[in-house]
Amino acid sequence: MTSTVRRAAAFALVGCLALVGPWVLGVQEPAVATVAAVGPFLLVAVFALTIDPDNVLFELFARPGDRRKGKLYGLAGFSLAAAGISILTVGFDMPYHVYVGTVFLFAFGNLAGQLVRSLTYEQVRATAGFVAGGFLAGCGGQLLTTHLAATSVSLQMIAFLAASGSLFAALLRQLLFKRDDALVMVSVALMLWLFVSLPVEISTTRILVALGVTVALGYVSYALETASLPGMLTGVLLGLLTIVLGDYGWFVMLIAFFGIGGLSSKFRFDRKLDRGIAQENEGARGTGNVLANSLVALVAVLAAAISPTIGISESIFFYAFAGAVGAALADTLSSEIGGLFDHPRLITTLEVVEPGTDGAVTWQGELVGVTGTAIIAAIGLVAFDGITTTGAGLIVLAGFAGMTVDSFLGATVEGRFFGNQGVNFFATLAAALVGAGLAVLLGLSM
Repeated sequence: MTSTVRRAAAFALVGCLALVGPWVLGVQEPAVATVAAVGPFLLVAVFALTIDPDNVLFELFARPGDRRKGKLYGLAGFSLAAAGISILTVGFDMPYHVYVGTVFLFAFGNLAGQLVRSLTYEQVRATAGFVAGGFLAGCGGQLLTTHLAATSVSLQMIAFLAASGSLFAALLRQLLFKRDDALVMVSVALMLWLFVSLPVEISTTRILVALGVTVALGYVSYALETASLPGMLTGVLLGLLTIVLGDYGWFVMLIAFFGIGGLSSKFRFDRKLDRGIAQENEGARGTGNVLANSLVALVAVLAAAISPTIGISESIFFYAFAGAVGAALADTLSSEIGGLFDHPRLITTLEVVEPGTDGAVTWQGELVGVTGTAIIAAIGLVAFDGITTTGAGLIVLAGFAGMTVDSFLGATVEGRFFGNQGVNFFATLAAALVGAGLAVLLGLSM
């Protein structure tokens, strides 16, 4: 057993202290349970900051940086993060199963990832080990919590929280430094707390389909090199949330953007490389690109999930979602395909500029962009009985508006105030606003 595996196993054992709170809650008064939930991790943090570096336990828990500084800062950070989440549980009504599930999925997910890493240096497999181990541990921790604290949580919700939590944790671990484990744990707990508070019913079929389809498509996107590892994790997480909180039709729209957009990035890549317009990382889209094009759509999915409680029709958020996705696909196709043609013109002055100039358009790019948003509209027309040709036309118009805004911002503010990802975000936001606004004006439903 390598030192990293031993350390991960030791951290996982410390993570088991999260069960003390719900166990005491099942047999004692809530005030006693409060102390039992927070106290053990605070004691571990004190131990981590005061233990003698010559102690054998120091070597068990020490990371390379800890050895240089003579303090177990990694263990202290992990314990203080767990203690902080437990305070949210006892003081602000975060469900105990969210607290325990978060600590378990992180600690045991890390152990699983290190076990895989000890066998292979392949980063994708190690990350898959983290996600799979985190999912199983997250489910197990939540089930143990419901048993100890005598509470009731559906198996579907447990699986959804464990899956989304492990994917989100894996994504954050790719984006942040390893020493930011505390930030990862707290971020995951807050996200799961949000999800558990949403008024949604999760069916067994939907969660199984979501897990199977999104993981399979995520692997395919990575194998085809249309997305980097962080980009793949982002896409899988967004797909999971869209299926569970939205609908299969919403997911088909999203996956059409990922699939068609990713393949268009690879189309005639050598030619794009020669013209200086190729995507970085050999066309594989990273997290920033995926989020910039999908964040507005994700917010629309979350808003649709809570629409019954805020008194706003779900249809409004659907057209916002479809408009944003349509704009993202339209912009991607117009850039990736249109950039291959000569004599592009700046959208603000119509003067001929060099290929790859921000805000430059070609008639071929505009045409293929409209085709992209029309694909999203056609999916809506087929997948939803309530979508009429008027609704489909609205989606095309919203997507075209977003694509045009992207070009206009590219010609005016990109490179000075915003980068490409910022421009993509505002373009999808504009498309979502156009889609939602027109849906309200026309009184459309889905």
